[in-house]
Formats: sequence, C-alpha cells, structure tokens
Amino acid sequence: MPGCFDPERRQVADFVQFGAGNIGRSLAGALMSRAGYNVIFVDLDRRLVDALNTAGSYRIVVKDECPEEIVVSGVRAVGAWDRQAVARSVADADFAGTAVGPRALEAVADLFAEGLRLRNGRPIDLLLCENQRGAASLFRACLRKSPAWDASADWPVGLVETSIGKMVPIMPADVREADPTLVWAEAYNRIIADREAFITPIPDVDGLVTKSNFSAYVDRKLYVHNLGHAACAYFGALHGADAIWESMEIPDARDAARGSMNESGNGLLSRYPGEWSRGEMLAHIEDLLKRFRNRALGDTVFRVGRDLPRKLRPDDRLIGSLRMQLAAGVDPAWTVRAVAAALLFRKPGEDGRLFPQDASFVDFIAENGPAAALCKFARMDVDRADAEICRRIMDVYRELGGIS
Repeated sequence: MPGCFDPERRQVADFVQFGAGNIGRSLAGALMSRAGYNVIFVDLDRRLVDALNTAGSYRIVVKDECPEEIVVSGVRAVGAWDRQAVARSVADADFAGTAVGPRALEAVADLFAEGLRLRNGRPIDLLLCENQRGAASLFRACLRKSPAWDASADWPVGLVETSIGKMVPIMPADVREADPTLVWAEAYNRIIADREAFITPIPDVDGLVTKSNFSAYVDRKLYVHNLGHAACAYFGALHGADAIWESMEIPDARDAARGSMNESGNGLLSRYPGEWSRGEMLAHIEDLLKRFRNRALGDTVFRVGRDLPRKLRPDDRLIGSLRMQLAAGVDPAWTVRAVAAALLFRKPGEDGRLFPQDASFVDFIAENGPAAALCKFARMDVDRADAEICRRIMDVYRELGGIS
C-alpha cells in the first residue's frame, strides 16, 4: 500500500509554498502536509496548478532501496498570475516557504509583499528553500523594491535560510507528461534551517531541523555534498558514465568523490571547531557516498555536472572549497583533480545537447584555453597569487587528456 499523509490530521493552519517544483512538492510541501498544515502551492505552470486543484493531491515516488509511493492529500494551488488570490493566501497563512530559484525571488517578493500588506502586522516566517548564500538579504532587498512595500510599516517577517540536501533526479519527459503532479525523489527528507532567523515560535515539523550555527551547515552542504557529487559526475563523464550510480562503480570517480569530501571535511573541522567531531564528519561523508550509489534514484551525470560557469564560481563548490582547504592548511589534491575534470566536462542531456551555459563555456576554452577559464569564471590569479595551485590544476588537466 502506498504511504499517505492523512488529511484528517490536518490542523487549522495554512502553509503557502511558492514554487510547486521538485523540492516544493517532494520536500517542503510533503513535510508541512505531514505536520498537519493545509498546503497551498503558488506556481506559474498553469497545467500543474490545474492538475493539483483537480486531484487535490499528488504522488511522490521514493526511488531508493525500499521503493515507496507517498500520496500527499488535501492540497490546492493558486496561479501566480492571480495576484489577488496569492495575496489573500499570504494574508491568511501561518507559515510560508519558497523553492523557486534565485532568479525568481524578485517576482515572489513582489507577490509576498502584497500579502504582507493585508496581514495587519501579524508576523510570519518564510522558509527560503533556495540553497543560496545570502538568500535572506537578497529576498529582503527584493521586498523593498516591490511597489507594495511600505517602509514605514516595518512588517514583521522572518526570512529563514535553509540548507537542502535532498536529491531529486530529472524525470523522463513521458513520465512528466503523463502526470504533471508526480515527482520522484530519494528517501532523505530533511530541511536544515537557521534557528536564529525565526520570529514566531518554531513549528513542530518532523524533518525541519534548526541550527544556531547555520553557516556551518550551509558550508557543509556546498563544500562536502555538492563538491563530492560534482567530482563524481566529472570523473564519471570522463569514463562515459551516464548515471551517478554508474560513476560510483568507477574507481577514479568514487575515489575523487570520497577524497575531495574528506579534504573539505577537514577544512570545515578547522573552520568550525566543535561543531562536529571527526567521526561525525566521516559518517556524514559515508552516508552521502551511499546515497550517491542509489541506482533506483537514477540521477544523471548531466544534471549533477551541468552549469560549469556557476559551479566554478569563486564561492561555489569547487573553487570555494579549494580556497577553504588551502586556508586551513589542507592539501587539496583530490579537489584539484575535481577542478581539472570539471574543465573537461562535455556531457550532453537527453536531447543530445550540452547545457547552454556549458556550450558557451566549452567555446570559451576552445578559443582561450583552460587557464583563461580559471581566470574568467573562477576569478583565479593564474599568474601571481594563485599561480602554484593553478599550475597543479593544469598538470592534472593535461594528465586527464586536456590540451592547454
């Protein structure tokens, strides 16, 4: 029998979720529904909004060693184009969240501000499920740019940043077409949130884990989970793997994932002394490696590795971790290899094409060379301050088959 979030447990409390995408449905909406909230999704996808309202529910297929189907019942959706309906939903809400991506936050903030005007000063917390550094500051700036914002009102809103580690694969087009409400996901079901950012009592939601030293967990997600995942994808791609689980069966890819995560874990233990023991960090890494090996999830090398200009940014998983390790006195040998492998990433999607940003990245390297890419995208000083580490990256790049 499929699992079910029982609508009879529902309390008189509304949770408004901006973004009914993969994380919105498989994680935020699911956890809040199970905790008893009435879940109202806000989304731009008319077909998805109509389907959610017609069914009043959706299915989550858990892709894991013990597959499961979960039905989340008693939900509804509001079209983001219906500004009045969105504002009324925010006005009545007890809690809210976003999972839309940083580029859509300004549009969400504008809608949210209109709802805040109708709350008559009642406080509300907004869970920012964006995996974006500084998401709270970004959203607050967007709120203040909204025509609906009243600077004199000083509306009480808690902007709560989160760290999201749930892995959701790209679903085949035919599966998405058959049921737009269906979502695949792994069994991991946790939102780590900034405890100090709440302005209302923290809700009792199983799976919502709050931390006072929140920045430590943001860094752990980016510099351990995301770094190891990327290293696995880039080395898997070099060996022709299509799925992450296939990459994990290739010694080079598996060793690169474990090695880079261990290096980054050591850097984090130095940066945040006392937050975790070495044993806790190693256990976290081993759990991630087990999740990467999940065949049922079917996560792709393309999805995990794509968007090189973003993933090679100076504060992102590769270069940000590299610099943290160097600052902590950790030798980043495996992370250097991951950066070099990223420069060689050429994996197409199911349509046979590179991700658009990656196609531009490849063209840049073809015209200017890999060292110039480190300078432009990673902001590395290849000739002076970063000359030695860049030399190491270029040595591995040539070893792996690149031509500089």
